[in-house]
Amino acid sequence: MALKRRIVVVGLGSIGRRHARLLAQRDDLSVEWCESSGDSLSRAKQDLQTPDAIHTSFDEMLATRPEMLVVATPHHCHADQACAALEANIHVLCEKPLSNTMETASRIKDAVEKSRAVLTVGFQLHFHPALLRIHEAIRAGELGSIHHAHCRVGTYVTLVNSQSRYQRDLEGALFLDYAHQPDILFWLLGQIPCGVYAVGGRGGTLEFQSNPNFTSISCDYEGPLISTIHLNYLQSPERHEYEIVGDRGWMLFDLNSGVLRIGRLGIDSPEVVRYSPERDGLYQMEHQAFFDAVDRLRDPESSAADAIISMRIVSAALRSLQLRERVEIAR
Repeated sequence: MALKRRIVVVGLGSIGRRHARLLAQRDDLSVEWCESSGDSLSRAKQDLQTPDAIHTSFDEMLATRPEMLVVATPHHCHADQACAALEANIHVLCEKPLSNTMETASRIKDAVEKSRAVLTVGFQLHFHPALLRIHEAIRAGELGSIHHAHCRVGTYVTLVNSQSRYQRDLEGALFLDYAHQPDILFWLLGQIPCGVYAVGGRGGTLEFQSNPNFTSISCDYEGPLISTIHLNYLQSPERHEYEIVGDRGWMLFDLNSGVLRIGRLGIDSPEVVRYSPERDGLYQMEHQAFFDAVDRLRDPESSAADAIISMRIVSAALRSLQLRERVEIAR
């Protein structure tokens, strides 16, 4: 009987528990947990099947030399934990964002370059079939030249479901939580913005708050192209949309309904395509891509070098919000 590969899920918040649950369904893995919070461990024990081992100290766990880690701890823990693992040549799937600051994100990127281990970042939306369809259409020139891209996420439920309520006190948590959106725009467009202008604020009387809890981010590029990102912790039910506009056509995807609309120049009615992938399936594809990268069958889907682009955009957007002026993207 083949030995199972050891993987440790570090952090058992909502995302960590999802990783642990899905990884435990595989018969080729020995899944362990690492969590210092007694409350988080208790919730995980209630929700999930018993792991092969439980660790309450990250350093002691690392000393046992597992093959792989899933880092699903709060943003500010990512750099220390990912770097320590990479220095020990342990492979890492790090949840997004790469880290909480550009300085610490750069530390991870540097550690990757010195390590024999693989690191990939958890941007599982790269595996969504509708977004892959948009990605392919842009690359194939189906929409002509692209001049505007837009993302929208409005999700009060994220604050409702947050266990630690860190969004209440961490300035810019909304930007970090939704680093997915600048990452998706970079992945789709293949271009890094030149500059960012962000406006936003904190308002409303909802029980759970963040600072800001709404923002609009505009990105400009070297050519005739702009992108916009709207984020808020206000809307319920949730909205989650992506739109790409070219001179020969457009695509609009509503992730919550699964409806992709494709408009083409000279055709009166848009084509409508429906997708219904389960969220779990996206994580399972992300896991398999990570294992394939570990086995050198493919490159990491979201490398540190790519993930740091979204950190540059996020950092510039937060700086722009504070200064109330356009901020250039660090190169």
